Amino acid sequence: MQPLLRVENLVKHYAAGRSARPKDKVAALDGVSLSFQPQTTTALVGESGSGKSTLALCIACLETPTSGTISFEGIDVAALGENQQRLFRPQIQLVFQDPASSLNPRWTALEIVSEPFLVQRRFTKPDRAVRALQLLDRVAIPRKMAGRSPDELSGGQKQRLAIARALALEPKLIILDEALSALDCSVQAQISNLLIELQSSLGLTYLFITHDFAMAAHLADQIAVMERGRIVESGPVESVLRFPTHQTTRALLAGTPRLKESTRELVSA
Repeated sequence: MQPLLRVENLVKHYAAGRSARPKDKVAALDGVSLSFQPQTTTALVGESGSGKSTLALCIACLETPTSGTISFEGIDVAALGENQQRLFRPQIQLVFQDPASSLNPRWTALEIVSEPFLVQRRFTKPDRAVRALQLLDRVAIPRKMAGRSPDELSGGQKQRLAIARALALEPKLIILDEALSALDCSVQAQISNLLIELQSSLGLTYLFITHDFAMAAHLADQIAVMERGRIVESGPVESVLRFPTHQTTRALLAGTPRLKESTRELVSA
């Protein structure tokens, strides 16, 4: 089966600092290669500063890589111009760790979910409202909350709202950038179960960015471990968890208190 997305030898350099010489660069990504099969979840695990979020922004066409390719359904989107990339952006949506930072506090939940339709000039105003209500239903936000602002919602409800907005344009790939890490354990479980149900019913592909190996074990089909802008280990979840080969993977595993229970569940499944 052809991958939905294939990243090959991706490099992203940033200037080292204001006082640095023009040729001084920092490699946020240093030759990253990774592929994503349709309707699967890939967990990208690594410490802060390892390059996970930079990779996400490049894949979403929000950052321009220095070199390398990002092939979405066989088309190198990194090589396209800005106008052409706009056509692909609806297919790849981002959900961030702190939904409040990406939700307009002056808008209602209904307006927030309707916004992508408005930006893309899709549907009439009444149709946008109907579709937005259906999306709120899909993520289990009661319709009575449609007129509330994000400040009136709980943390879990805000994340559900962010997921509903991400679903609006019917993407094929959703990037979840630490989307569960700010939630308590019970809410994490609820949202992760919602993500599993949405993947099954809508045929979604996920890139799940996290530092939590336990949650990666629960959600992912494959795990890729990043360190200093490189993929240092990747493979099926069970293989990476039970037989880690790189010292970074072993260190991250050792620092995950909930992992032993998750691994037992994985092996017994």
